[in-house]
Amino acid sequence: MSLFSRIKNTIAADVHEMLDEKEQKNPIALLNQYLRDCEKEVEKVRKLVERQYLLKEEFTKEYNDARLLADKRKYQVEVAARAGETELMNFAIQEQTHYEERASRLKLSLEQATSHLYELEQKYEEMKHKLKDMHIKRMELMGRENMTRANHRMDQMLEHNGYTGKTGSKFDEMDRYLDRLEHQANSQYHRNTIDSRIAQLEKQLKNQESHSIS
Repeated sequence: MSLFSRIKNTIAADVHEMLDEKEQKNPIALLNQYLRDCEKEVEKVRKLVERQYLLKEEFTKEYNDARLLADKRKYQVEVAARAGETELMNFAIQEQTHYEERASRLKLSLEQATSHLYELEQKYEEMKHKLKDMHIKRMELMGRENMTRANHRMDQMLEHNGYTGKTGSKFDEMDRYLDRLEHQANSQYHRNTIDSRIAQLEKQLKNQESHSIS
């Protein structure tokens, strides 16, 4: 194996390895690229189908024209023969032969164009089905990816707490935090209540003392 061939094979292997790693890391991104490439190919085939259809129409028109002219010259041969116009009859025969040969050739081309159009239409429909299947596959992968990410995030919240080193979930931390807030709120309420009651008692005692002095 030549040095150039070894270098080419090495580069190709590296590219395949890179694509494999990319596919493992982000299969949806790679599938999106495949979809874009396939959509371009499907569009190319669609244009080929349209061109083949137009070509078939052109062959049909040319065949019909040649057939009409051949029939016209055949009739003219008969007219010239009845009139005894030999030279004109011979010319009409040559023309008739020419148009009949053209019509035969065009008929064969039309049959081939029709067959090719049928094949292209079949391949086009098959490619559209494949493309639709790939779109569905992408949606399925996206659904699986969403579920994986959602489960991963939920597991992170429910699994071991990495910040404190203690066993518990994020929800447990939240419960404890809310309990502390509630305790602080209750303590503040009781302090405010005690202050208010003491102030009220002091006022009552002062009123009682002032009544006693009077």
